[in-house]
Amino acid sequence: MRRTATGLIVLMAGLFLLSGRYLDLHPAWGYLHAFAEAAMVGGLADWFAVTALFRRPLGLPIPHTAIIPENKDRIADTMAQFLRENFLTPAVVGRRMGTMNLAKAVGSYLADPKSARDSRIRAGAGELAIEVLQSLDPDRLGGQVRGGIKAQLEKLDIAPLLGGMLEAMIADGRHKPLIDKIIRWAGLVLEDNETLVRDMVHKRANAVLRFTGLDERLANSVIDGLYKLLAEVLVDPEHPLRDKIEEGLQELAKGLREDPEMQERVERMKRELLNNPAIGDWWQGVWERLRAGLIKSIRSNGGAGEGYLGETLGELGAALRDDERLQRQVNRFARRTAVGIATRYGDQIVRLVSETVKRWDAQTITDRVEGAVGRDLQFIRINGTMVGGLVGLTLHFLSETIG
Repeated sequence: MRRTATGLIVLMAGLFLLSGRYLDLHPAWGYLHAFAEAAMVGGLADWFAVTALFRRPLGLPIPHTAIIPENKDRIADTMAQFLRENFLTPAVVGRRMGTMNLAKAVGSYLADPKSARDSRIRAGAGELAIEVLQSLDPDRLGGQVRGGIKAQLEKLDIAPLLGGMLEAMIADGRHKPLIDKIIRWAGLVLEDNETLVRDMVHKRANAVLRFTGLDERLANSVIDGLYKLLAEVLVDPEHPLRDKIEEGLQELAKGLREDPEMQERVERMKRELLNNPAIGDWWQGVWERLRAGLIKSIRSNGGAGEGYLGETLGELGAALRDDERLQRQVNRFARRTAVGIATRYGDQIVRLVSETVKRWDAQTITDRVEGAVGRDLQFIRINGTMVGGLVGLTLHFLSETIG
């Protein structure tokens, strides 16, 4: 564009010289001569104006030229102040965010199957998640989480909470599967410890029973009786032993809620459990397995598409797109966050802009501004050349008409 504008001035200069040699041949040459002369003047004037913004024309120390490099610090401050007053005020940010349904827009995009196939956002999210998971220090993070959980559990009175949960289970009838599991567990324990039960019977039997072999029959009867009792309790929902177990659970729930001694025993057990190094090692193993599983899951599905992460983002997008209540909550949070950022960090943001521009040297800021708007400035030169020519043509016409 610079070459085009300069070439147009050269063309006008050539027409000016050519038409000047043939003014006496025909009146039309006078019009061409006047057009070329005025166009050349207009083009040169606009070349001077545009050039003076960025540098000194022809290197001459003309006053009020090289405006941008000579005033870059003032321009930086003015730019930052303009940004602060017109864009980063809480009122402007809040008003702008209030007219936007950001949650729905994001939700529609995430839920769109086409965006799921074509966009790199999900793949990027997967890679970001992998990098974050891999960069975390296992020992440090595990220690921090373990310490946080321990601190919160130490503040929590766990006994009344357990008592309330147990009472709620009993009231809703959800304790019955628990009783069934207890009975099955008792049967498995008995099966694994039959030898121990037999030894106990043999040791407690007198010499006569051992001599006659009745102690073995007695042991078999005890074991068979226990198996029969457990089987009856398991198949009979109305068995009296079930009522006894339920009464025991109710007493346990009441004691957890109201008995200070039981509560103290539970708290003591809780503290011993929290201080047990084995619990810390267990949590460390859980975290490592969880982290490795997440990384493997994301990588096996490419971090996107039909993978778990992609499905999760799609479900989140559908919820944001369709749930107006959720949209209001997310939009309110986004608006408050943006207003908070503008309030707390607006000055730092504009200071960053100002200081960055001030650190640029004169040539850098000249090149960047000229690169951003230079094409339009060259159009000013072209327009100036053509408008100047038309003005000269008009003035020549008026002088010929009046004369």
